Amino acid sequence: MRLGVLDVGSNTVHLLVVDAHRGGHPMPMSSTKATLRLSENMDSDGRITVQGAERLIATVAEFASIAETSRCVELMPFATSALREAANSDEVLGRVRAETGVELQVLSGVDEARLTFLAVRRWYGWSAGRILNLDIGGGSLEMTNGGDEEPDVALSLQLGAGRLTREWLREDPPGKRRVAVLRDWLDAELVAPAKQLLEVGKPDLAVGTSKTFRSLARLTGSAPSSAGLRVRRTLTSSGLRQLIAFISRMTAADRAELEGVSSDRSQQLVAGALVAEASMRALSLDTLEICPWALREGLILRKLDTDMNGVMNGGPRATALPGALVDASGKPVPGGGLSGPIETVSS
Repeated sequence: MRLGVLDVGSNTVHLLVVDAHRGGHPMPMSSTKATLRLSENMDSDGRITVQGAERLIATVAEFASIAETSRCVELMPFATSALREAANSDEVLGRVRAETGVELQVLSGVDEARLTFLAVRRWYGWSAGRILNLDIGGGSLEMTNGGDEEPDVALSLQLGAGRLTREWLREDPPGKRRVAVLRDWLDAELVAPAKQLLEVGKPDLAVGTSKTFRSLARLTGSAPSSAGLRVRRTLTSSGLRQLIAFISRMTAADRAELEGVSSDRSQQLVAGALVAEASMRALSLDTLEICPWALREGLILRKLDTDMNGVMNGGPRATALPGALVDASGKPVPGGGLSGPIETVSS
């Protein structure tokens, strides 16, 4: 069964097309991305602007059309923190549904954490023991700890790399004093969450997921993505400290020239690194394993676990995500213009 997973995040829209079969690993067929920067298209009242909504609608329509062309039998569309927190979220979601036929399901932060944890567990298997996972997004930081496929503790904190860049590090490059103040603030913010995570048990394996962690690992010496998914990649606290001292003196344009750093991520790289450093310090972690699977893979795995019969002939449909309260409309998907540069990688 070919599935399309449409991920509307704070900075980008990502369509992952996979061949998915019960009992096997989802096999990626293609990956298509567009820069959206939804979190930057909000007014002073926390409402997504008219321009931001128009760009979102055009991008969702175009990517749903790509999923149809890719012969996906189902489209699993979801959105995370930017739409979750927008003051006019319901209005924008209604326009997306009415104008594209796609019903975006808005995940809670805790559901993001739980589904990402499922992907990590399946990647490393039961022999990994108790797993602690960290995931840094644009708007939030997800933290989980558990010995099963469901974490014992799942937390979502408003400590995303994009959010902290906008609120704390507006200068380019950020000032040395500002970086130090943010470091101290993050340490204070993470005391209680770290205690809650570790109360359920000491992890046997500490893991980092998300593009931010992959970029940080690459910049501290891990293998490039071209080496393949199964190559072991790690991030150490000592390497991270050295990296922060280096990149915090650079402009966003200079950081975008570094290997493994995209232009749309370069602005928030320093804040992401500071969140990673503070999280590892709060949890007394010297090393994180970098897992290539995260939220999108977790959604696919949960779909395979719970429903292998939702196949509809004649092209993709917008399906309700596992655990969602509202079913999708299943309306035809029109085409549309793109909101920004697209990056497509096919296997």
